[in-house]
Amino acid sequence: MENWVKVFEDDQLVRAEIVKGVLIQNEIPAVVLNKKESVYQVFGTYEVHVNRENVLSASNLIKNEISF
Repeated sequence: MENWVKVFEDDQLVRAEIVKGVLIQNEIPAVVLNKKESVYQVFGTYEVHVNRENVLSASNLIKNEISF
């Protein structure tokens, strides 16, 4: 995971999955990492990561194409 960079973070899984889906539809491989506390699922966030070479494209897509 050293070549992967966080491009999005949210406390709702559904939003992270939407971002991941949009990135994948645009041929940018993405993964969602669960950074929630495992016991209560109250604290923490979900992070979307992409390969370092896709950070600029992914960031532009997230900024211009996705609104919550």
